[in-house]
Amino acid sequence: MKSFRDIMVWQKAYALTLKVYKAAEAFPSHEIYVLTSQLRRASISIPCNIAEGCVKNTDADFARYLDIAMGSASEVECQIMLAHDLHYLNDPSHEELINLTVEVKRMLASFIKTLRKQ
Repeated sequence: MKSFRDIMVWQKAYALTLKVYKAAEAFPSHEIYVLTSQLRRASISIPCNIAEGCVKNTDADFARYLDIAMGSASEVECQIMLAHDLHYLNDPSHEELINLTVEVKRMLASFIKTLRKQ
């Protein structure tokens, strides 16, 4: 059985989650139960769903978990845009997080396509 830690998209998603957690530390305290919490939960959902899907019995099951991870990645992308527009993220941080999120989404899309072809 392959470990989820060996899957490149999991590694990228995990790195994204770490960067999101770090960036969210600078958000205003009044956002702790709103945007900060939602962004962190959505970001952690990405690698967790990849990890959970990895141990499922079929490629179809795995692909469903990757679909959920893709939804969470889209949530993260939207929330990063909102944080930037609210001036909680500076331009370089915003760009880095958006680029990494888009990369994760592309990798997920490719992985899902491969699993569904098999």
